[in-house]
Amino acid sequence: MKSIKIPYELKKMNDIFESNGFEAFLVGGAVRDMILGKNASDWDIATNAQPNDVQRIFRKVIPTGIAHGTVTVHLYGKQIEVTTYRSDHGYSDGRHPDSVTFAASIQDDLSRRDFTMNAIAASLRDGKIIDPFDGKGDIKNKTIRTVGNAKDRFLEDGLRPIRALRFSAQLDFQIEDETYAAIKMQDVQEKIKSISIERFRDELEKILRSKEPSTAFRNMEETGILGIFIPELLACRGCQQADIRGFHEFDVLDHNFYACDGAPRDNLIVRLAALFHDIGKKDARTVEMYENPKNSGNFVEIVHFHKHEIYSAEQAGPILFRLKFPNATINKVVHLIKNHMFFFNSEWSDAAVRRFIVRIGRDNIRDLIDLWEADMYGMHKMPVIHGSATERNIIFLQERIKEVESKNSALSLKDLKVNGNDLMKIGIPAGKKIGFILNELFQCVLDDPDMNDREKLLKVAKNINEN
Repeated sequence: MKSIKIPYELKKMNDIFESNGFEAFLVGGAVRDMILGKNASDWDIATNAQPNDVQRIFRKVIPTGIAHGTVTVHLYGKQIEVTTYRSDHGYSDGRHPDSVTFAASIQDDLSRRDFTMNAIAASLRDGKIIDPFDGKGDIKNKTIRTVGNAKDRFLEDGLRPIRALRFSAQLDFQIEDETYAAIKMQDVQEKIKSISIERFRDELEKILRSKEPSTAFRNMEETGILGIFIPELLACRGCQQADIRGFHEFDVLDHNFYACDGAPRDNLIVRLAALFHDIGKKDARTVEMYENPKNSGNFVEIVHFHKHEIYSAEQAGPILFRLKFPNATINKVVHLIKNHMFFFNSEWSDAAVRRFIVRIGRDNIRDLIDLWEADMYGMHKMPVIHGSATERNIIFLQERIKEVESKNSALSLKDLKVNGNDLMKIGIPAGKKIGFILNELFQCVLDDPDMNDREKLLKVAKNINEN
């Protein structure tokens, strides 16, 4: 492949550059993805035009990173990042160059980039590829390799080793041996420790959206990165679950990794919940001896993890807080983990189903079922078997939930036929007692939906208030 097809909008952008005496190239991940045959909607442009030139020749330009030669051009409904060819010098903070010098050519600009697969440019005029470090060859061979000396490149920015692991999971590429070995070097490890937690979190989110996050997590464990940022997860290594019952094949850490693989790829909440859902098992583990039912007189070990979902929820919250996830995300993930050990059977009454809906929350039920199925996947790296009793049971639960919801049952306080104002009108004083009585009425209606009648509820409320 000597060239790629340049999108119409970028060709029009090139016309503007060339009419003003400049050249421009598509660079970075967009070129890599196009070579891989993928669509690329995020466009990064490198040019010999300096930021003030770009601001002059385009109508709407935002100086997003002008200190480093970068501006954002708004053109044809797109936000296109444009950076002047540059050479970087020194990375004292492990992220930003100490100084930036505008470079003379696109080849000079490509030489500062992280990996060969990202150090390819394509002319906006005709799509002709410039590839000074054989990035195309590495893409063809599915190899991740640094531009130049791996240690030097990683010491420039401590995030680059984590990006290498993320790309490996995203693209299903192998990291070249010298590049991988450099990640484990002591001074590189120190540089990795220096990055901000927000930058790590952003890479973690991208890993969680890859096809098999376990690929990156296993590499993070082996290279020491997991121990730097999530040591509580690493502590699950060696916590064995297998016993004669055959429920589990893997230790807790691998089970968490594979459960994460089994969660929906487009659902960050469920993937986070799957990654941490059993993190408390290392603290809940107990072993008891039971007589082997298949061999009288022979005793075997049975492993238990009583209340591990509580331990896991309690530990996941602080970890996610430390990783700077939004509070709404933390609360949902912790809620799913705390409730992931639900057991449904066909004998549940309608009242039991209603209480389940209320406890989990309507908006969380699909996520909880997805987490449950991910948990099943993580036991043996196999999805729930189609047509199995396990699948039929979960389908039956979903049908029961739909059935209960179709009956217009009261599933929250706002569904009650009375409210706080109604209770005050019959003489119940404002305050905490109003809330207590409303909750008692709600429990009454959960047991018997026919009780959701204004007169019946007011009568019950009077009785509660008088006793």
